[in-house]
Amino acid sequence: MTGLTGTVLPFPGQPAAQIAFGRDELQRILDLYGRMVAAGQWRDYAMDFTRDAALFDAFRRAAERPQTRIEKRPSLRGKQGMWTLYGEQGQVLKRGHELGGILAPVERRLLKAVDA
Repeated sequence: MTGLTGTVLPFPGQPAAQIAFGRDELQRILDLYGRMVAAGQWRDYAMDFTRDAALFDAFRRAAERPQTRIEKRPSLRGKQGMWTLYGEQGQVLKRGHELGGILAPVERRLLKAVDA
């Protein structure tokens, strides 16, 4: 076993590595999800992790298409940014390099005008 110290070898027969959300990214997304559930906007979510992208879909009802999709695609990091926010019809609502900027349009839905 000389020469293999510190080397990580893939397990034979395993699929290629997949893209995933980091712990802090997932915490931020799930925090927003919890606030949207409390506001009655979302009821369910789904996550998908592939070789190319990590996806978080939020649903108003479980039987319909997602109301919002947050996508992390690292291959676009050098171009328009690896984060994308999609709307219910599949339209791109926002792209960017930072997760916070992508979540801002959704977080604005939670703001309510308060009379002083």
